Amino acid sequence: MERNSGTVARYLSRLGRSDLAGAPADAATLVALHRAHVERIPYDTMRLVLGRPDPCDVAGAVGAFLAGRGGYCFHLNTALAWLLEQFGYAVRFHRAGVQGPRDPGPVGANGNHLALTVTVDGVAWLVDVGLGSALHEPIPLVAGRIQQGPFVYGLRPSDVEVGGWRFDHDPAADSFVGFDLAGQACSWVEATARHTELSTSPDSPFVRALAVQRRDASGVDLLRWTWLVRIDESGWHERVLTSADELAEVCRSVFGLSLDGIKEPEWEALYAGQAAGWERARARRSAR
Repeated sequence: MERNSGTVARYLSRLGRSDLAGAPADAATLVALHRAHVERIPYDTMRLVLGRPDPCDVAGAVGAFLAGRGGYCFHLNTALAWLLEQFGYAVRFHRAGVQGPRDPGPVGANGNHLALTVTVDGVAWLVDVGLGSALHEPIPLVAGRIQQGPFVYGLRPSDVEVGGWRFDHDPAADSFVGFDLAGQACSWVEATARHTELSTSPDSPFVRALAVQRRDASGVDLLRWTWLVRIDESGWHERVLTSADELAEVCRSVFGLSLDGIKEPEWEALYAGQAAGWERARARRSAR
């Protein structure tokens, strides 16, 4: 997508930060854009589960967000990278690999995740709005512990990627274990090479399970299957959604998603499938 001030203005409006138009490409603007992105555009696999994934190129991702939809890491970080470039930031793409809760160890930078880095005034930052329950703000690429809201993260040199980095997630988020990113930047095409597979294969966890997540300064809202959880400094608050109408209302009111184009029979089928998925997941959790 070419530079387009009108699209940038609409994007900033979607983020609720029209005031940032014309802001300098400094660390403060980077932090502000990152915060707004995770607060207003959720991590969302709904279109993948429905079998209608949006393209993850800039036009497809930005178009989805301007239409009120969310996306998963390839959409979210691709679109943010474009927006940052409009401000004048030099963005680098990195292949990365998320270690899920059932993985016995790090998977390396296997391409199941796209990560970004940006250097501002000589400081390299990890920029990632595609992690759902994780970063609220970007973080400098410096080893250490980072607290954001109720969660404490770790950043350190990777054990499996030479010259790369390891992000360790807070177990309290009940999400992924962590991820490793390759130290060497690559092209966007290389970094997103697994999008088609991960967004369409019936074996992909992104296709099987509905996941909607929205981070804010005090915690995170998580929807998995039909299980809704709020995690913040006051603890866990959870409930199981009992109807397709309740699922739709949560997607609209909690996550701010547009459901345009999803017909009632399709929505009922989505709910039924995800309710069955939650029952299977709950049985596995109980057996641990």
